Amino acid sequence: MKLAELIAERQPHRADARRNFDALVAAATETYTELGADAPVEEIARRAGVGIATLYRNFPTRVDLMEYVYLTSVDELVRYGQGLDRTDPWDALAAWLSRFVTHLATKHVLTTVLTRESKGYLPSRDAIYGVADPLFELARQSGVIRTDVSADDVMRLVFAVTAGVYVDDAQRERAVGIVLDGIRS
Repeated sequence: MKLAELIAERQPHRADARRNFDALVAAATETYTELGADAPVEEIARRAGVGIATLYRNFPTRVDLMEYVYLTSVDELVRYGQGLDRTDPWDALAAWLSRFVTHLATKHVLTTVLTRESKGYLPSRDAIYGVADPLFELARQSGVIRTDVSADDVMRLVFAVTAGVYVDDAQRERAVGIVLDGIRS
């Protein structure tokens, strides 16, 4: 199943139900970013302006909600990558990797619920690599990155770099800059 299909299958069709659903997803995104993975579902429902029963009707478990928030974040990342101007392969790759780092830094807490056995694991991985691989190939063919690195190599390195605890965002950005300098030809 593709990422878009996985996201669409959870969304309600009625307009009123969809408004509540969207409000829950927005509130969960905000709450998880602010309070972390242990954020109370009651707080999410309150911020969404719905009752707890509405939350559980849409997302029977905490993991269901966290996974859906993560999948929508991946979808946004993928759409961003697909819309990049690829005239300058280095700029396109660097812009996408920068967005990928932001995605990982803000959604890292949610990746704890997404295991290899999760229904959303392969679709989200495939969607991310579906953007990353062509960007890396274009950069490689253009001669702006080393020929001995793959998208998978760099993505794993970036994942490791973003998993660290940093003094501030500037320190994280410097670490990612070191990675980018390391892949340039």
